[in-house]
Amino acid sequence: MKYFKLPDLGEGLHEAEIVEWHVREGDEVAVDQLILSVETAKAIVDLPSPQAGRIGKLFGKAGDLIHVGSPLLEYADAASDDTGTVVGNLPTAGDAATIQDTAGDDFIAGSPPRAEDPHTLKGVARVMAQNMAKAHAEVVKVTLHDDVDIEAWAPDEDITMRLVRAIAAGCAAQPKLNAWFDGRKMTLRPMSQVDLGIAVDTDQGLFVPVLRNIAGRSREDLRSGLNKLRTAVKARSIPPQEMTGATITLSNFGTLAGRYASPIVVPPMVAILGAGRIRREPAVVAGDNADEALAIHRILPLSLSFDHRAASGGEAARFLAAVMQDLAQP
Repeated sequence: MKYFKLPDLGEGLHEAEIVEWHVREGDEVAVDQLILSVETAKAIVDLPSPQAGRIGKLFGKAGDLIHVGSPLLEYADAASDDTGTVVGNLPTAGDAATIQDTAGDDFIAGSPPRAEDPHTLKGVARVMAQNMAKAHAEVVKVTLHDDVDIEAWAPDEDITMRLVRAIAAGCAAQPKLNAWFDGRKMTLRPMSQVDLGIAVDTDQGLFVPVLRNIAGRSREDLRSGLNKLRTAVKARSIPPQEMTGATITLSNFGTLAGRYASPIVVPPMVAILGAGRIRREPAVVAGDNADEALAIHRILPLSLSFDHRAASGGEAARFLAAVMQDLAQP
């Protein structure tokens, strides 16, 4: 028998979740015929058959996690494939998964029942949990908070594009924050181009597509590019390569709620800027004859997290000051 195994999908991905089988056991398939769709942390990927033949057995069902190199299906009446030899029994697509409840059934009289059984994180949620654990374990994170007066903005200002432009200005002022840091080798790699990861919240979880070369493109081109990335993310059709290689990150969480945060720096990046919800509040402004007066202005809260191993507090503060200076302009 010959097995078709989950291929290496690239970009450091080691597993995928079966979304849907497009064939059944006993079906005859042609070369390059679509056989199943799998979901990775980055996209939904359609996998074609590498050969013609009859499907002998399917391994796994929708929702199962499959590791790279593990068999997906077996071709009937095909030449033996030693590299596909499997030791032990594999669950087939029709097998029910067995879940061990480690909590047991010993309830104390009067105690409330559990609302739901635990479930294994998969896909985007699983990778996010892994990345957050890695960041917590490896990064020496410090967060700076400040507010910037944006009363000079036009009423219909494109907030995200202003933040993108301001981050480019901050990176120009302090290039150390637009860099990758290797904590094991203790090496800092400054990047000549600012490739901005922009956090996008979806029903499936958090995605961070990358907007390339933000300092070298027009505002119109950046807005068009960002719209295309967001559309692709929501459709789960974004190529994996568009989700990697960010040199710094923006989290515009204020579009949902929140004033300040402590954003997570995901290695090897050095910094992430968070933007909170814009609010109106009293601000001290210069009045007539150089007097000071109070006025109600729009205020944008900012939270900059950085890896203190790679950048000093002064460098981070100067980065944030450059961002604020750019944002304060009309």
